[in-house]
Amino acid sequence: MNNPVTNTARLLGAGLRALLVLTVVCGVLYPLAVTGVAQALFPAKADGSQITSDGRVVGSSLIGQQGYGLDYFQPRPANGLGENSVNTRYQLILSGATNRSGDNAELIEWVREAKAKVVRDNSTPGHPVRPSQVPADAVTSSGSGLDPDISPAYARLQVHRVAERNDLPVARVRALVDAHTEGRTLGFMGEPRVNVLELNTALKELTGR
Repeated sequence: MNNPVTNTARLLGAGLRALLVLTVVCGVLYPLAVTGVAQALFPAKADGSQITSDGRVVGSSLIGQQGYGLDYFQPRPANGLGENSVNTRYQLILSGATNRSGDNAELIEWVREAKAKVVRDNSTPGHPVRPSQVPADAVTSSGSGLDPDISPAYARLQVHRVAERNDLPVARVRALVDAHTEGRTLGFMGEPRVNVLELNTALKELTGR
């Protein structure tokens, strides 16, 4: 007849050994192996896809930024972003979607206002922008509000304004956009895109700011 105390001690011992082994394998060896492989094969991506300018990190190519002046290319709207209201000791930005349906009156008004602003900001003497030229990504935010990319159409729409405000030839700014336009992933996934932070960093270097 088995002794209950002995059985309990045996089970506890087996559980503790399993916990120790799994902790070492899953909590130490596996993370070290994944980190080592990532650093060896994809060091830039493993470090957060950082973008540097003048020797300092200005952001990540994976996370969109807001607050650019009109001298620079503008990103997508970020209506889904919010501020941390739970613990106000920390100034955090919370990402998220607007959670508005396509026929929501508030969303329709946001889009209408955003389109009017895009037309107003990007119309230059001799080159007016028509509402029909404004692409969807110029007036809608992404699911996270942190989309780092815009469509080539939206980037090209901003070329004349950026050229005028920086005293640059339109052709030079257009070439800058073309140089930073990425195709579909693996040639068939997603859509062509332009990373706004990378484009604005190149523009800053071009203007010598």
